[in-house]
Amino acid sequence: MYRLVATSLVIAFAATATPAAEPDGRLFELRTAIAAPGKFSALNARFKDHVVQLYAKHGATNLGYFVPADGKTDKVTYVLAFKNLEARNKSMDAFAADPAWKKVLADTEKSGTLVKDVNSTLLVATDYSPVMAAKAETPNRTFELRTYTATKDKLPDLNDRFRNHTLKLFAKHGMTNVAYWNVADLPQPTTNPYSKTDTLVYLLGHKSADAAAKSFNAFRADPVWVKAKADSEKKAGGSLTVPDGVKSEFLKPTDYSPTK
Repeated sequence: MYRLVATSLVIAFAATATPAAEPDGRLFELRTAIAAPGKFSALNARFKDHVVQLYAKHGATNLGYFVPADGKTDKVTYVLAFKNLEARNKSMDAFAADPAWKKVLADTEKSGTLVKDVNSTLLVATDYSPVMAAKAETPNRTFELRTYTATKDKLPDLNDRFRNHTLKLFAKHGMTNVAYWNVADLPQPTTNPYSKTDTLVYLLGHKSADAAAKSFNAFRADPVWVKAKADSEKKAGGSLTVPDGVKSEFLKPTDYSPTK
């Protein structure tokens, strides 16, 4: 049975690639709820009509809920933030024990569970990540969730390249740096799909999928990027990511997402 967790979703846009003056010290949680067959609409309705409010009731700040832009997978991806692990656990427990949530769960699952599976990962912002705050824009943006699996022991080198080069170049070519995370060095949920030692997760904002393609084409052809990539790999003694170690998923915000 799917057990939703009281959390606060914090995602936002940074207008520039400049890292925050002070690192964002909150604890984040990236969650994906995969709908049971035929239950996607009901799952979305439960988030919109109940879960968002209950998260807020128990100290959560809801800042973004997303679904696949291609519509091929019935799932909701969202990011949550807390002051620290203690605050997260307190919110989770209070949410799960709330009679209002128990009633919502029972009422919405009279004809079967709404969730087939769920993944959850605790994250910390990198020292170069913009500080995140909700922002809705019109027209809504297209988001891109990207995950990098670093070559063994090369995550620090990968973070260095993003810190010193990649963020500025993304911004130069029209992309919005939303947030950058590494997996928290904390006890992880059993559903965590990522490694603590080699994963970089980040979120970009684009005007559209077509704009994203144009931006990345310009980025990859930029001589500054070509040099930065070559120099970083020479210093590290090889590629900073494993073969097929870069994954990308385009997302669109739901109508109840504060970040759009």
